[in-house]
Amino acid sequence: MEFYAFARIEMSPIAIQRDVHISNLTELCRSIEKVLSQQGERGEIYCVWGEFKVHRELIRQGVRFTLPGCPNALQWTITTAVDKPGVVCVHCTIEQPSHDSDFIESLQQFVDDWKQGLESGKAGRRKGSARRAADCMPIYG
Repeated sequence: MEFYAFARIEMSPIAIQRDVHISNLTELCRSIEKVLSQQGERGEIYCVWGEFKVHRELIRQGVRFTLPGCPNALQWTITTAVDKPGVVCVHCTIEQPSHDSDFIESLQQFVDDWKQGLESGKAGRRKGSARRAADCMPIYG
């Protein structure tokens, strides 16, 4: 199943990669209640579905987060919408073609929470985001 939300915000792929990290997930998504630990691009979070390990990966237009231990293989991306200037796409998937209505509702709320968090402008105010843009892009692929 797939879930989408589109945030009306100007963020380049480099800005997404620079400013959307495990350390600030709670600021950007209300469904993620706590970052329990972080070591580079891996960590643990507590979210609406419980406690999970989380991985962050740089991808061509932004970032991908995965919950490798999730029974539904949940993953989400935050990317620039190539065909829509001024829009950031939140795309979340699970491996199941259907699920119970409460879980589906929580997944839609998850992407909506990301949309609201991105539109709030908190991504650009990350502490320690003085990293040069060039530090981000070459890692993917």
